[in-house]
Amino acid sequence: MLAVLLSSDLPAEVRTLLSGSALVGVGLTACISCRFRAVRSTGLRRRAYNLWSLACLSAALGNLGLMINGAQRDRETVSASDITLLATLVLAVAGVTTFPLARRRGTDLARMLLDGVVIGGSILAVVSIRIWSQVATMDPTVAVANLAAPVFDIVVATLGALLFMRTARGDRSVLGALAIGFSLYAVSDLLYALRLVNTGFFELGTPVDLGWVAGYALIAWSVANATTPAPGQPDGEVESSPVVGTATVFSVFLLAALLSLVGVENDSVNLVTAVLWTVVLLAVLGRQFLLVLDNEQLRRTLEQRVVERTRSLRQVTRQSDLLVNSVGDGIYGVDRFGLVTFVNPAAAEALGYEALELIGHDAHATFHAPAPTGQAYPSESCYIAEAIRDGIATNAEEDSYLRADGLEIPVEVTATPLTDDGATLGAVVVFRDVTQRREVDRLKNEFVSMVSHELRTPLTAIRGSLGLLAGGALGPLTPAAGRMVDIALVSSERLTRLINEILDLERMEAGALPMELSDLSATDLLRTAVEQAGVLATEADVSLRVIHAEGVVRADEDRVVQTLLNLLGNAIKFSSPGQEVTVQCVRRGSFVEFEVSDSGRGIPEDKLDAVFARFQQVDSSDAREKGGSGLGLAISRSIVERLGGRIWARNNPDGGAAFRFTLPVPLAVEPVTAPADRVPPVRDRRAVPAPAGTAR
Repeated sequence: MLAVLLSSDLPAEVRTLLSGSALVGVGLTACISCRFRAVRSTGLRRRAYNLWSLACLSAALGNLGLMINGAQRDRETVSASDITLLATLVLAVAGVTTFPLARRRGTDLARMLLDGVVIGGSILAVVSIRIWSQVATMDPTVAVANLAAPVFDIVVATLGALLFMRTARGDRSVLGALAIGFSLYAVSDLLYALRLVNTGFFELGTPVDLGWVAGYALIAWSVANATTPAPGQPDGEVESSPVVGTATVFSVFLLAALLSLVGVENDSVNLVTAVLWTVVLLAVLGRQFLLVLDNEQLRRTLEQRVVERTRSLRQVTRQSDLLVNSVGDGIYGVDRFGLVTFVNPAAAEALGYEALELIGHDAHATFHAPAPTGQAYPSESCYIAEAIRDGIATNAEEDSYLRADGLEIPVEVTATPLTDDGATLGAVVVFRDVTQRREVDRLKNEFVSMVSHELRTPLTAIRGSLGLLAGGALGPLTPAAGRMVDIALVSSERLTRLINEILDLERMEAGALPMELSDLSATDLLRTAVEQAGVLATEADVSLRVIHAEGVVRADEDRVVQTLLNLLGNAIKFSSPGQEVTVQCVRRGSFVEFEVSDSGRGIPEDKLDAVFARFQQVDSSDAREKGGSGLGLAISRSIVERLGGRIWARNNPDGGAAFRFTLPVPLAVEPVTAPADRVPPVRDRRAVPAPAGTAR
């Protein structure tokens, strides 16, 4: 609308009033916007906005002075309004140079100022050549006042553009608007100077004024809508490269030089132009010197940081090597292909190799002992492959390693995936020779077995005698005597079961308990176990339900049913009246997975693996309140592992625990593709189950 009015045939006085009022109005609006933003800012940002607010106020006062003085002036005088407007530009430059950056090295500010001098001086040199004949007739003070404004405008626009590339994102709209606004000022100021030189006078009310009005309006709008950074937020972003700024400066410089040479007579080149070009060239050389100095400082700083970081890394590496080499347990690492990448001295000594001899060799194929038949265990079921392929950590798994001299040693292994940003790079394996511990366990087991055998003989006689007394073989008993005999008989039966369980467990772990393997229907196994556990479930007011049953397994029927009864009895024992225990079996590849799930209290995460140990229960009071010897799950684990499967447990998301074990399918049955779900891969039959869910 203002552009239409200023281009119309309205009287000059009306157009002058409209233009002057618009300039004063947008200047005051920009002043208020900058002050508003300064109140909501802190630090250097507040100082910059305050300086811009003063600059806008000075501009408004200068334009008001033009209106009061008739908004008309000639080229021979310098008015108070000219001085006020020049002060405006000085304040604007001060505000731009104060604006905060992410980092401000000593040469940053000087280089930006020199960029402004190069661009502004180049443009002024071109102008001086083109209009020197008219400027030469002017008073020097007036000439400087008329031509300094475009230079300041260009300097501010250049600094705003350079700051735009290295400040916080929330400030970029303001600095971008500042650069565009002062570019508009520069255009209007150049047109103003040319008109003053050519015609000898200038007055407000022409389309030239639109550049000033648009610049003020753009700055006022952008400052009013700027985003104030939150406290603690970085002030800005580090300039990634000075290439853009250098390219801009040299493009303007070369373009100005070209314009100065094309179509200009030699006598137009005057002393002022020569001085301007000299200043510009010195500024160019100065900025490049500062750039080189800045890069040199950065290079030295980078080199120093690299040296310090390298020293720190060497120290950390030395400490890590010292720790690994000082550990008594064997430690070795493998890459994602299972090849050994490092071996500590303890591992090399235990395996009978030199450390360098193992580097680059397949760990599983090199020193993992084969099966008793002499056949190698499949590498895909090894804990190393599980750690690399599936990210499964193995804790306290028993294995056998083959030394370089052919001697087989029992070891306890912990394998952990080696990951970086979610990607598995390999695995780290820690192992310990447990030969001595195995010998101690053997002696302990023999002692327990001997004691159990010795206890069972007199215990049998005690049970027989108590049975005769309870049956009245020696005559009727008094009620009190009958109760005492019943208590003794129940306790002797419980002790007999405990001894039998210990003996079974010892024979199982010693491999002395025979297994009669046959092809069995998993459905029939579940049905038999559920029927036998039905009485216990009825007494506890717990229901049993078979969800799904499928598959055929190669196993010992009595031992599988014994395992299922142990798990069902455990689930029923820890279920509340009215709850349900579910059972199912599902074919998964070359194994059938059995599951017994309850809705009881669940298992603490740190006890999920411990409950499979002997005499282990979650709470010591369980033995008194729930009964049991704490051997049921240990026996179940031994049975499952003897049959070539594995057993584990986990907590259900909705409460309770789920016990799972796998049994192999007959070799004649073709394996089907296992669905990708919950079950960890099955390890070889030497494996001790990894931690998962378990009993209470």
